[in-house]
Amino acid sequence: MLVVWTGFTVFILFLLALDLGVFHRDDHVVSVREAFTWTAIWVMVALAFGAFVYFAYDNHWEGLGTTVDAVDRQINDGRLALVKYLTGYVIEWSLSADNVFVMAMIFSSLGIPAVYQHRVLFWGILGALVMRGIMIAVGAQLVARYHWVLYVFGVFLIFTAIRMLFSGGDEEKDPSKGWVMRTTRRFFPVTKEYHGHHFVVRAADTGRIMLTPLAVALVLVESTDLLFAVDSIPAIFAITTDPFLVATSNVFAILGLRSLYFALAGAIDKFGYLKYSLALILALVGVKMLMADWLKDTFGPNFNFMLLGMVALILAGGVGLSLAKAPKE
Repeated sequence: MLVVWTGFTVFILFLLALDLGVFHRDDHVVSVREAFTWTAIWVMVALAFGAFVYFAYDNHWEGLGTTVDAVDRQINDGRLALVKYLTGYVIEWSLSADNVFVMAMIFSSLGIPAVYQHRVLFWGILGALVMRGIMIAVGAQLVARYHWVLYVFGVFLIFTAIRMLFSGGDEEKDPSKGWVMRTTRRFFPVTKEYHGHHFVVRAADTGRIMLTPLAVALVLVESTDLLFAVDSIPAIFAITTDPFLVATSNVFAILGLRSLYFALAGAIDKFGYLKYSLALILALVGVKMLMADWLKDTFGPNFNFMLLGMVALILAGGVGLSLAKAPKE
């Protein structure tokens, strides 16, 4: 098992190094065309990894798929593991899309130049991977030891879905005016001007270490992702408690978040119904978590595949309805 985890970690680090060190070495404004291209690339990489998941679990490489999944109490063979991986990926990817709205607000309120936004998001995503890895490890241990935690997660997801539905039409609170921003400025001096793509600089007159506005934006991106992870991490445990499937589906969803931001940032106002579809997805996985045994007995082992189809249909419906009802310019 250690070999698989090490290989996956090295593979992700290689992709990140290739991204920042080769393709995005120079600061530049990411065009919509480039963003859609990279979004497609990350999706294809995630789908290609699904092939590895299938064969790894079907042949039980390094012990993968040899333990009972606490969600449905089944051994994950290749087909079942692939369905759970794809379902988790779609759910995490769709919930991460809600992050785009907040990131756009952060960059807009702080006046972050478009040429530096990719660098902020790169390091923000890297920090998000570390934080989510810790949360997944803790969550997996809790579920493994206390099965009733799944029911707590289910109730929490339904409550979150209801709250999102009733607040879907309200304006988002500006993160740049919240307590995170106030705390950061209270304990760290912040420069008024940018210093290239640097996050930290030394004052020429006093020699004091100071944060740049890019560092403030990075802090806000990290803090808001942590809040979103509180919703998305329990959602993936409604699909599977297998740590490898949970981690890999989360990682690939997060990796595509940067390019998704640049692809959608200019058209955020056209997706007014996306929040409602995300709320329905949260409610769906919450109900699934509470009624897993009954659903399994009623619909059989193919229910996970049906869940994947329902999630994709709800997400597509929200996007389609948003585009159809989008206000004309």
